Amino acid sequence: MSFGNSDLILLRDNILLLGGAAEAAIARATRALIDRDADLAEDVIAEDDEIDRMENDIDKHCSDLLINKQPTNLDLRFVLLVSRAAQTIERVADHAVNIAKHALVLIDQPALKIHVQIPELASIAQEMLLGSLDALTRSDCNLAFETIHKDDKADKLFRIIYSQLVALMEQDPKTVRRAVELLFIIKHLERIADYATNICEMVIYLVEGRLIKHTPEAK
Repeated sequence: MSFGNSDLILLRDNILLLGGAAEAAIARATRALIDRDADLAEDVIAEDDEIDRMENDIDKHCSDLLINKQPTNLDLRFVLLVSRAAQTIERVADHAVNIAKHALVLIDQPALKIHVQIPELASIAQEMLLGSLDALTRSDCNLAFETIHKDDKADKLFRIIYSQLVALMEQDPKTVRRAVELLFIIKHLERIADYATNICEMVIYLVEGRLIKHTPEAK
């Protein structure tokens, strides 16, 4: 017996809920940093347990389907994709938690007198995560490739911010601790963009059977 529509719809809805929670965590952690809002940062950290629970529920659902039913090849790949994507999204949420923790460190310290484009980098990471989820649920390879290509913009912006912060530390050693906290934050955002790319690569494999992890030019 192949999976009924209700099984696949439930998986789709649950992965979207998990992804939405992770995206919200990124947005809230970034807002906590910009607004110097300790309560908001603490909320992001506290809500991670619920995201972990959601990921565990998806993993159990996928395991139950694979054990108790006989899927078609496409259904099998979709269930495996959702299972792997859920793990990836949970890691994204962990990065959001880490951003919130770094924000807490910075809140009690004077703001650096430098404009860094962290909100823009966070926005790209969030956009990529949402794009990867949309590509997954729609089995849309074109959208997956579009999202993958945005990683170049994220990487470029990461390098710009990194260079700005390093230059600041060289000019004023008193800024080192604060600048290092921001370096950690932009690395977390860069990794979130990488995870969104990974989900898109999974989608392309699901739909077309192509492994493009190390060959993004293979479209």
